[in-house]
Amino acid sequence: MSTRTGSLVGLRAENFPEAAVRTRARIGCEAVFPPDEGYGTTVFGAPVRSGTDLIDSARLVPPVFTPRRLERLIDLAREPTHQDVVLDTVVGGFRSPLPVYLSAFGSTRVATGDLGLAASRQAGRLGIPMCIGENIVPVNGYRQAAEPAAALLGRIRAYAAELGDGGGVVVQQSTEDADAEVWNLVYSDPAVGSLLDSGRLAFELKVGQGAKPGLGGMTVLDRATAARVADQYTLDPVFGPDGVRVLRCGCPGTFTSEILRQQIRLMGNNFPRARRWVKLPPARDVRDACTVAWEAGADAVSVDGAEAGTGWAPLGFLDHVGLPLGECLVRIGRQSSCLLASGRMWEGARAAKCLAMGATGVGLGRAALLAVDEDADNGLVRLADCIALELRMIISALGKYTVDALDIEDVWFSGSG
Repeated sequence: MSTRTGSLVGLRAENFPEAAVRTRARIGCEAVFPPDEGYGTTVFGAPVRSGTDLIDSARLVPPVFTPRRLERLIDLAREPTHQDVVLDTVVGGFRSPLPVYLSAFGSTRVATGDLGLAASRQAGRLGIPMCIGENIVPVNGYRQAAEPAAALLGRIRAYAAELGDGGGVVVQQSTEDADAEVWNLVYSDPAVGSLLDSGRLAFELKVGQGAKPGLGGMTVLDRATAARVADQYTLDPVFGPDGVRVLRCGCPGTFTSEILRQQIRLMGNNFPRARRWVKLPPARDVRDACTVAWEAGADAVSVDGAEAGTGWAPLGFLDHVGLPLGECLVRIGRQSSCLLASGRMWEGARAAKCLAMGATGVGLGRAALLAVDEDADNGLVRLADCIALELRMIISALGKYTVDALDIEDVWFSGSG
């Protein structure tokens, strides 16, 4: 029954989010999150705000004098073109035909099933590394005969079936996955043996996520499912006592520099044949965390900017929490170790800026899902072809011919003079 008073019906507040306030007053805590009917079918992310994205507002700046072009001309005995740019690189210890990897998809319906398999197959065909996201085993299982598409092993098999000489699979583990012993399942499975034997398996320790740094995984469950897992997870009835959905909250994990260091060392001790990746959130001490991870032996550190996508997060986090990817890259600076960057990647210019700012490779997340949704057979392949062409043209215009030649000198930041 509505309790809205009549005296304020005509009240209007200029430059104030009246509708949002009224929604919160009407439905309570449910309004802190996106509409729950979008869970599992929508990938959420930070809104694009004009002029606030350091990467998008930056410009790539070719020089007049191009001594490296002269060197390439001498090698080729002709004038080089963009087709002579070499994109082959090493991403997190894996050979890749371009500086791109498939970012982690979690357990929501939009990322599993047919779309997840389509992305896996095409990533394998491309030969780019693929990271499999958190919470898949706790939600969908490791190996399911009835629904192999939703289980973790189904994604691995789909990728491996298309794989040539390069690439590799990266299996992410959160605190919930650790309870399910995900890495043990993968490492001991004969079905994954060919990847392990060829050095194309890695494990990624998830320290945090770009879209909701500082929070653990969040899943929306129906009440019957929530009741079955009530002893295992924290449940929050944010959708109301009579709602059909319940929020299940995971623990974000507790980290100090020593805890992170020891966890990476344990990865090496327990799984010596797998490479070690670490995923960091866009935190204010991201540079310090990168340094700890690399010194402890991480083969790659991936940094998720605040603009990265997620299956579920509070709206306030999407809008206001975490550093943008560009600021993370500025704080970290160019390093000799492998730094991977993700967050609203979909075209070559943005990727080139990140590479010039110190990234070794960039991750395709939402863009990859959109591509395979558009064309389940070739959508991701065509998207990657577009990124590759743009990268070749941009790198050539900068007078360079390899990915690792990109540097901060190639980027101009608005307001930098």
